[in-house]
Amino acid sequence: MVAVIIFAVSIVALAQFGLYYWRATISGIAAQAISDRIRVAAGIAHTTIGAQDFHNILVLNNLSPDLRGPNGNFRTIRAYYAMLEKLGGLVPGISRWAEAEMATCSRYVAVLMDQHLERNIACAAQVRGI
Repeated sequence: MVAVIIFAVSIVALAQFGLYYWRATISGIAAQAISDRIRVAAGIAHTTIGAQDFHNILVLNNLSPDLRGPNGNFRTIRAYYAMLEKLGGLVPGISRWAEAEMATCSRYVAVLMDQHLERNIACAAQVRGI
């Protein structure tokens, strides 16, 4: 019985560590600079990317299938964003936190789209040089 309790606590601690690591990775990527190309292409008028811009960036992703790369469908970040959206609407006490996390998700997707676009431009320039 004690072994089962220790195993369950270990699994929960491992899952919690994995979630914290995943969020830290997303936050680190989202902190990188985003070029104006992505904002203009996604139809974002203001200088900062916020939580409300997530769907615009995903539409841009759907319109540019060659820019998807290995994580091009963003399944996990979409699920996380949807969970935050529901949770922020249901529990008013955490709505500000959920809004900040959704903005991080938007910036994360925008940075990855920008990186994919940059790689695509570099490949096109290399092909033209051949």
